[in-house]
Amino acid sequence: MLRGEKIGLRARHDEDIPILLAGLYDDVVVSARSEGRPWRPFSPGSKDPRLVGDDTQQAHVSFSVVESEGGTLVGTATLWGIDTHNRSAHVGLGLLPSTRGKGYGTDVVAVLCHYGFAVRGLQRLQIETLADNTAMLRTAERNGFVREGVLRSSAWVLGEFLDQVLLGLLAEEWRANAP
Repeated sequence: MLRGEKIGLRARHDEDIPILLAGLYDDVVVSARSEGRPWRPFSPGSKDPRLVGDDTQQAHVSFSVVESEGGTLVGTATLWGIDTHNRSAHVGLGLLPSTRGKGYGTDVVAVLCHYGFAVRGLQRLQIETLADNTAMLRTAERNGFVREGVLRSSAWVLGEFLDQVLLGLLAEEWRANAP
């Protein structure tokens, strides 16, 4: 398990799936705003990689996020689009609604940065988020990510186009500020 101050990142367990389905993926608005694709329901027993980890998948690593104290599931975290040639990846996370606003997101991104830079040897991590997602923007910036641009009207979300903010962090910037 990878540990932060408040959370741990571990492999996905079968018992996590119903909780994540109910709290993140069955919510049309949350799913549509975070997935970058239209919402659709999961079939019972689905083997979708957002739910079930695939140890053979090299470009995507999924974690369950658990509280350090007690091990309660609080969400999901991913490094996706891992490019081993350019040594880059994208960061993603989703916290269950009842766990938001407690500082878990900042800790999740910090642990994902450690995993990406120290464990995987990546050179660049990137976050794309909707421009009105102030919680994710604050989380990224607290972890040293720099706003690199705005992708105007690039995300179709529930009937309208929204802007996305692109943020990046390089390994040397992370190392200069890592605890």
